[in-house]
Amino acid sequence: MFDHVVFGVSDFAVSKAFFEAALAPLGVEVVSEGPLGVELCRPNDIASLCIRREPVPAPSHLHLAFAAESQAQVEAFYQAALAAGAECNGAPGLRPQYHANYYAAFVIGPDGHNVEAVCHAAEA
Repeated sequence: MFDHVVFGVSDFAVSKAFFEAALAPLGVEVVSEGPLGVELCRPNDIASLCIRREPVPAPSHLHLAFAAESQAQVEAFYQAALAAGAECNGAPGLRPQYHANYYAAFVIGPDGHNVEAVCHAAEA
């Protein structure tokens, strides 16, 4: 649905390091970086996350949900995010209130954003 999401952060270096580490298990990596900020994306994908260097004194809180291909990717995202300094906002698990196969994990990132990894496929 989205082509890209762009937002400013209060500490660029901290946010860049967090998103690089937390999203690596989902196959997301830095695809470009310049004076304006950094763009993260899966190789050969068009949807991207752009973090701007512009300091934001009080950023609005976002809910960013990233697609995972498996429950194992959701769990790896969660562990990587916690290791990168995130706060738990919901350990990996099924969320049947959304649908029977909604498997997700939620963390709070450096600027208070609710960052999620979700797999919609039933596990084999």
